[in-house]
Amino acid sequence: MRDRVLAFFIQDLREGGAERSVARLLNGIVGRGIATDLVVVERTGDFFSELDPRVNVVELPQRRTLTSILGLKAYIEKRRPFALIASQTHTNVAAILARKLARSNTRVVVVEHNQYSMNRRLKRGMVAMAYRMVPWVYPFAERIAAVSVGVRDDLARETGIPVERIAILHNPVVTPDLEERARAPVEHTWLLQPGPPVLLAVGRFTKQKNFPLLIEAFARLRKERPARLIILGEGELRSDLEERIRRHRLDDDVDLPGFDPNPFRFMKHASVYVLSSDWEGLPTALIEAMACGAPVVSTDSGGGTREILLDGQLGAIVPRDDADALASALAAALDAPTPPDARIARAREFGIESAVDRYLEAAGWDSQ
Repeated sequence: MRDRVLAFFIQDLREGGAERSVARLLNGIVGRGIATDLVVVERTGDFFSELDPRVNVVELPQRRTLTSILGLKAYIEKRRPFALIASQTHTNVAAILARKLARSNTRVVVVEHNQYSMNRRLKRGMVAMAYRMVPWVYPFAERIAAVSVGVRDDLARETGIPVERIAILHNPVVTPDLEERARAPVEHTWLLQPGPPVLLAVGRFTKQKNFPLLIEAFARLRKERPARLIILGEGELRSDLEERIRRHRLDDDVDLPGFDPNPFRFMKHASVYVLSSDWEGLPTALIEAMACGAPVVSTDSGGGTREILLDGQLGAIVPRDDADALASALAAALDAPTPPDARIARAREFGIESAVDRYLEAAGWDSQ
């Protein structure tokens, strides 16, 4: 008799949308009394601190995802999980290949968290090879899923996988403790004392998030009115962003305080939350900001952005890489902030319990 274990496979739990979603799903699933395993290549990342201690963490012996296939094969053969859910393109490919080698009945569910077409162009080395394998490997999974309609359509268009084979599994974004965490004290002086309005952005300092565009738009906004900008996050582009801030002489008005495990307390006090990405899957922080009541402005970053904002009904959507349009939208949001009720109600549709229900259904858990 196969063990009734539900397993998730991911590289690590460093800060990121897919990693945060996996941690929340695991907590929601184990909270229902279901035995859960988290299989990782590296046991590292801030979200381990948020993981329910009842989740069984398994660290594979290899340090790279694609070379960990044999370790994952051994895990499947020993643990025999009912289903294995993978959440990144390279881990998705590894999970399918490991299951094939193990000749196991374990069901495999693969989830795309971002726009396949955009990420494929940026990847190099073995990860790029995994992306090239997707059209041939993914059909061997019991269920293929995407976190938004935009991500689904992009995956189908780029790989030839029939769109009807790709389910929509929204991320678990709004957790039961979000409101409580949003009420936590915030130490940042700009949010504690009276002063100019504060704009907020959250995300890794990577090309995808296009924070250079945000800094450029903010510089134009700042010429017209007093304002401040906080960007929470870390990443390889920090030095570039700091240089841009100095070049625009914005050192006194832009702050990069680093990654914060509780961005909700910042969102609660922000005058406007801004998403400046070139592309997105299902932008978690955008939904979280809406749940905290913040007015929002976003670039037309594809994926789930329009889906979340109901095609601009709940927040301005501006063209990508257009600093003037972004600056104008930010000014308009500051001048005429809209009531938060509709944004909060929409955000709650991305709750953790409904996400857990959908994931269990995708894994076939309740059908056995």
